[in-house]
Amino acid sequence: MKRWSGGILILSLAVFLLLRYSFSPNSATPRGISTRKRYSSPPLSGLTPLISSAEDTVPNPTPTLAWPYLLSLLSRADSLPTAAAAAHEATAVWSNLAADIQPKPANASVTSCPFSAIAVSGSNGTFLTIPCGLTENSAINVVAIPSGPFYIDLVGSGAPPHVVLRYNVSLADDDSSTIAESSWTPELGWIDWQWCPELDGNLKVDELVRCNVHSGESVLEDRLNGSVVDGKKRSSHMSINFPFTEGHAFTSTLWAGLDGFHMTVNGRHETSFMYKENLDPWSVSGVKVEGALEVLSCFANGLPFSEDLALVGDVEKLKAPKIAKRRAFMLVGVFSSSNNFARRQAIRKSWMQYEAVRSGDVAVRFLIGLHKSKQVNLELWKESQAYGDIQLMPFVDYYGLITLKTVAICVLGLFKLEDVAMGIWIQEFKENGGTVNYVNDERFYNAGCESDYVLAHYQGPRKLLCLWDKLQREHEAICCE
Repeated sequence: MKRWSGGILILSLAVFLLLRYSFSPNSATPRGISTRKRYSSPPLSGLTPLISSAEDTVPNPTPTLAWPYLLSLLSRADSLPTAAAAAHEATAVWSNLAADIQPKPANASVTSCPFSAIAVSGSNGTFLTIPCGLTENSAINVVAIPSGPFYIDLVGSGAPPHVVLRYNVSLADDDSSTIAESSWTPELGWIDWQWCPELDGNLKVDELVRCNVHSGESVLEDRLNGSVVDGKKRSSHMSINFPFTEGHAFTSTLWAGLDGFHMTVNGRHETSFMYKENLDPWSVSGVKVEGALEVLSCFANGLPFSEDLALVGDVEKLKAPKIAKRRAFMLVGVFSSSNNFARRQAIRKSWMQYEAVRSGDVAVRFLIGLHKSKQVNLELWKESQAYGDIQLMPFVDYYGLITLKTVAICVLGLFKLEDVAMGIWIQEFKENGGTVNYVNDERFYNAGCESDYVLAHYQGPRKLLCLWDKLQREHEAICCE
């Protein structure tokens, strides 16, 4: 999540002059992209719904301005990793969205992404539906009494569904209990099993140790003589403080961080595991708890939800101003995950209130891929219509497609907001006799916040609004810790 987009990477344009001559604003297809000889594979099939939708099948095509240009890239099977799968997935979800945004009867029911959800238990275990995915700090809470091994699955979409995370707990009478983590996809099967306790206790995720299991005095010797299971060395001795015990109730919280999933048991951090590629928290659609345990309670909180427009107040103050016919000074593209509603709203209420943005001199646009959840896409569309600052991408969001978001910024900058690309500006500046110097300023802090910052990175919605409030009241760059 830290890599994203969901959370947020703010990108000021850095575009080569070559892009200006590779695209033509008078053509629906960028010149020089679809005919380059370096492509050796045939075009992808089945993208007709996306192509036609980009032209005329939605009431307001403004959020899809870059589609005709990006689809020329997506239609190539060898364009980027995961591009083919993301484009075909987008074809299905866009068809659903195009139907949902058509006018509905006045008495039609309206559903929204919920902040919390409660599980349902049955003969096949306990299942919790996650309608709109997970975001940073979303949490799954389980209270249960174990009597043997059990697991918690965070499942995604698909048939059969992906397993974004399996948290497997093995309980044994001989002190060899373990915690294991993995993910599963139909294409790759189980991916890279990781175990706790581990030999290297220094590994960290989001500054939290991966395995916080306290071991007895003889654990190192026992590990040297440990058994090997599935090609992995296992300790023959287990922690004297293993967090799960047969017959004893536990309260666990599995929550999403920036870089990985974290498990807290009975108030103590126990394990942390990195996200797997293309299996990010936003893709989680359900939670399954199964095995030898009695589930007393299972619920989720901190789920992503969009703000009710009726409760926002003056929406006009948050709407993106119209771009004047004169050239804008700068275009800022914000890479955002589709279900990161709260982060986008915090940005609108904070630095997007600068006069440079409100006047239209600086244009800010969120670049967002589609979601596999029908509900998320509908909420996203409503948000785009309300604020006018969202550009949807014609693919389901995957980290490997960030390059296409950068291309989208180039398209918007070169063809809709004229020559605002930084590379073009620098070239013109140099041609007019200006000198360009490259300077590193440590106040552009890219790992959090430090006082006297110019840029504070990876700030959640609450901290972002706090930083803005301090700037307005105290006129100083003071962090909110």
